Amino acid sequence: MTIPKTPNPEPRTQSLDDLDRAILNEIQSHFPIVSRPYAAMGDRVGATEAEVLTRVQAMAEGGIIRRIGANFTSRKLGYTSTLCAARVAPDKLDDFVAVVNRYPGVTHNYLRRHRYNVWFTLIAESEARLNQILADISRASGVPEILSLPAQEVFKIKVDFPV
Repeated sequence: MTIPKTPNPEPRTQSLDDLDRAILNEIQSHFPIVSRPYAAMGDRVGATEAEVLTRVQAMAEGGIIRRIGANFTSRKLGYTSTLCAARVAPDKLDDFVAVVNRYPGVTHNYLRRHRYNVWFTLIAESEARLNQILADISRASGVPEILSLPAQEVFKIKVDFPV
């Protein structure tokens, strides 16, 4: 399932039943790494593979699920990352976000009510490559003010949101 990296629309109101809640609880931290994960998930929550898939798609379309994907510790894989903040004029937002989203190392981006109004994370194989990508983004978008804010210390907290 591919969810765009651009800022998400407001979630639509959708009532969740017990099965939807069970599926959401399984997806968060118990997503099965098998050839047919939705069948395995269905076995755990008492539903068919087709029903789990239908419900996951409906929750994605309804804005309840915005992303399904693995989280990796990029440093342990030999990568480096940075949080970026850009100061983008309102009339350049769409173009800027389109340029940023061209790069597969961008994991997500979002708007903030701040003079640095577009924030995104970037992962690359080296600090030199991060800097090159940021220079490319600046050049291609015409946005000169992009801050790179690499973590000084990494805190990872496992968070589940029981539904």
